Amino acid sequence: MNTPMLPGTPSRLGAHFDGEGTNFALFSANAQKVELCFFSSDGQSETSRLLLPERSGPVWHGYLPGIRPGTLYGYRVHGPYDPDRGHRFNPNKLLLDPYTREMIGKYRSYGDLLGFINSDPKGDLSFNTRDSAPFVPKSLVTAPETHAPSSERPVRRSDEVLIYEAHAKGLTMEHPAIPESLRGTYEGLASDPMLEHLQKLGITTVELLPVHAFVDDGFLVEKGLKNYWGYNSIGFFVPEPRYFGPAGRAGFRAMVQRFHTAGIEVILDVVYNHTAEGDHLGPTLSFRGIDNASYYRLVQGQQRYYVNDTGTGNTLNVSHPYVMRLILDSLRYWVEVMGVDGFRFDLATTLGREDHGFDPNGGFFDALRQDPILATVRLIAEPWDIGPGGYQLGQFPPEFGEWNDRFRDTTRRYWRGDDHSAQELAACVLGSAGYFDRGGRPAGSSVNLVTAHDGFTLADVTRYAHRHNLDNGEDGRDGHNANYSDNFGIEGDSDNPVVQANRSRRQRNLLATLFLSQGTPMLLAGDEIGNSQNGNNNAYCQDNTIGWVNWQHRDESLVEFVSGLSRLRKAHSSLRQSRFLHGAVRESDGMPDVEWLDFNGRSLDWRDPGLSTFGLILRGSGECAPERQVQDTLLLLFNRDADDLPAILPVPPDGYAWRLELDTSAEMPFPARRIDSGNMNIQGQSVVVLALSADEVS
Repeated sequence: MNTPMLPGTPSRLGAHFDGEGTNFALFSANAQKVELCFFSSDGQSETSRLLLPERSGPVWHGYLPGIRPGTLYGYRVHGPYDPDRGHRFNPNKLLLDPYTREMIGKYRSYGDLLGFINSDPKGDLSFNTRDSAPFVPKSLVTAPETHAPSSERPVRRSDEVLIYEAHAKGLTMEHPAIPESLRGTYEGLASDPMLEHLQKLGITTVELLPVHAFVDDGFLVEKGLKNYWGYNSIGFFVPEPRYFGPAGRAGFRAMVQRFHTAGIEVILDVVYNHTAEGDHLGPTLSFRGIDNASYYRLVQGQQRYYVNDTGTGNTLNVSHPYVMRLILDSLRYWVEVMGVDGFRFDLATTLGREDHGFDPNGGFFDALRQDPILATVRLIAEPWDIGPGGYQLGQFPPEFGEWNDRFRDTTRRYWRGDDHSAQELAACVLGSAGYFDRGGRPAGSSVNLVTAHDGFTLADVTRYAHRHNLDNGEDGRDGHNANYSDNFGIEGDSDNPVVQANRSRRQRNLLATLFLSQGTPMLLAGDEIGNSQNGNNNAYCQDNTIGWVNWQHRDESLVEFVSGLSRLRKAHSSLRQSRFLHGAVRESDGMPDVEWLDFNGRSLDWRDPGLSTFGLILRGSGECAPERQVQDTLLLLFNRDADDLPAILPVPPDGYAWRLELDTSAEMPFPARRIDSGNMNIQGQSVVVLALSADEVS
């Protein structure tokens, strides 16, 4: 290439085309020089190398006229290879631009990606001179982006949100009504059959497992497996190419637009706590070779090794200003350009770690909340990592919702029959105020779940007492051991009608508890149709029929049940209140906002470790009009016992009667009818919901 490289500008990191040429800018505080490498259109041949001519502080930059969108490139960064001091520069390794919008090609030949010689006795202290360029994807210069129109975004109040957690590929791979060319693609996610299904369920928000470009772990490739879930990111601006459909990268934005047209938000599960480069024995793909000592948290006094608060081998140094800038730039890109509506942060405790430990007012959270774009989107934290003091449920800033694993475990334990679980469930049903009612946080802060991608599906919670993960190649040792599940006497599938009936009722009870609780409910994709993973509770590497949702054997009655729960929740604002309830007396009528009763109409004896039945009166939310407060009063009755039990119903106000709205023991769970008696028989293993009504119900 004969064109001289001009100084360019450090203002925007990455490669940006201005209509006449492209500006390249790369952060590296410890590099000695940076080479920009160009490749043929097939990515196989390196055609030229140029030194970035300027350095402004830690940013290396240059401008090259005539370089247009579609050009393939990568970086070689020169500096010391001194692992004991935290430096792992190796210009023999072609590096992905951290800001690239698209990558062309795939990672291959794991040994050639290492910065050291795998067979050398010195291990990672050795130096690998083999060129990795033939075995790595190339960065791509892309055309200038236009912003997604904000006017198309759905406007969803926090109290109406129903989240549906789904895998971008696995949700549609086996859906018979979706064209084969769209199955497993971004376009397939927002195809007509999927939109129809989601709207029937009342879904407001689809939460996608990671779609940032990621890498299949070397140890999985050796076993013939893949990283299915995608928690192994390498490109924080790149939609994962394996989910591309006919429209390629544009298909992602088209998917978001179709969801928005249907009134559904899209939020992304994002992994900014670590990268795909792993520990000190991992490959050199991008960040490690650009500036290892800046991008990663290294062990103090032993900088050869990485702090591993994530359990994946490395931890991003989010407190570094340029690492934080990378994350914030990435988040803004997905909002402004790709149109998404929010984020669920994987292992979010890591993002709040400062030198003194986790800090809810740490730099990243402060920057996020002050950003004019990011402060307006939906934010959800997975409130833990595996580092010291890593479990931080309820400790995140008020703008965040948080995955509530206590809700999941407690709900399963209660319906399984564990002692002391009723007392814990009572707190969960009211939004886990002990964790979240602080600093003005809303009651929706608790993201309630009974299942998620990580663990048993709902069907498997009722089919398996033990995990069955042999297909993962780790001798069944991986995955959760404490599943709080119940197989009803038979491990796995059963054709016993009694067992089948008990399992179905348990699923209905778990789902009912989810939808009747204060907070924000989250449904795992496939649970509504009875999807099973054959007892695998860690299907992270099962890109096959184990991990995919099985639509062929969908349980239509369960779909109808979930749809009914969604309608019930939407119809009663008392089920989705914005303020926490503590039994305070309402000014409007002198009645407590919430009241606990036993089945005899008396106050509950919370001291009973075997407490298994309880009633809960939820009165009209403070947000609803006074004339609606009586009508929005609900009575929830939980009976975990195997036996039917009589319940004395509270006397309704004059002019009102109780109306049965839900009975999980019935073949028709929503048998709307008036209850004229002051007593009601509550079937064993069931949930009943009654609503005050001034109308006759036949």
